[in-house]
Amino acid sequence: MTIDLRGRVAIVTGAGGGLGRSHALALAARGARVVVNDLNAEACEAVVGEIVAAGGEAMAWACNVTDRAGVFAMVEGIVARWGRIDILVNNAGILRDRTFAKMELDDFELVLNVHLMGSVNLTKAAWPHMREQGYGRVIFTTSSSGLYGNFGQANYGAAKMALVGLMQTLSLEGEKAGIRVNCLAPSAATQMTEGLYSEDALRGLSTDLVSPGVVALASENAPTRTILLAGAGAFEQAYVTMTQGLFVGDRADAADVIERQWASVGDRTGEIVPESGSAQYGHEVAHPGRSASAMSAQPRA
Repeated sequence: MTIDLRGRVAIVTGAGGGLGRSHALALAARGARVVVNDLNAEACEAVVGEIVAAGGEAMAWACNVTDRAGVFAMVEGIVARWGRIDILVNNAGILRDRTFAKMELDDFELVLNVHLMGSVNLTKAAWPHMREQGYGRVIFTTSSSGLYGNFGQANYGAAKMALVGLMQTLSLEGEKAGIRVNCLAPSAATQMTEGLYSEDALRGLSTDLVSPGVVALASENAPTRTILLAGAGAFEQAYVTMTQGLFVGDRADAADVIERQWASVGDRTGEIVPESGSAQYGHEVAHPGRSASAMSAQPRA
């Protein structure tokens, strides 16, 4: 095994059970000192006990990731004790599933606060320390529900896709400081999935089969700006792409042309993964169709 995390300090949120517990155990097994964070103090201590029993080093820190002051206090306490923070695994989450028509907006906001703002709070608290030491690995937990949609999960999907946008920007901002930022989209049987799927559907979806992806994303040679999908021992990568599209210009019937040519707009031949948001504008102002349109508009001799 070549991934060695000795000397690294990792924080895993929502680590009292499920995916978070598996992530914490996997990182500790590679030598990282692990902060086990969860709402439930007893659950935190139990996971710390497992890590210590296996020869690792860990500490428990119970706090709600939506408690900004509590999260900042946790980060400062970790730095005071262990001197650094190298790895963040933003894993804490909840579900409040219902169709959008029947969903209470309080439940929509709560899910956003836990998944999105909880991740923002921890990352914001640790970011200056990572910048100062010139090293960091940040992992956000996204979901196929955000990437592709899932019936009854408008709040959860919105929060999870928001984390992809956060990752895209922080990967650019952290690059010069040696901070690599990625997303993990797990498929696993956890307390959050109880009652959502049949036992047959969940068979083989052990959380332990996802955590190798976290170890890889926490490693020295981790990529950045990657959306890693993981489940049942399989790993894939998702991309946010842009097609070559269609140049219409300022013609009066532009909307009608678009409506007639959706297939051309969405044709994936030659699609690209833009390096940043500005690449969209750059592509549009230099669209090959612009030159072709200008040529066709010139009078012929």
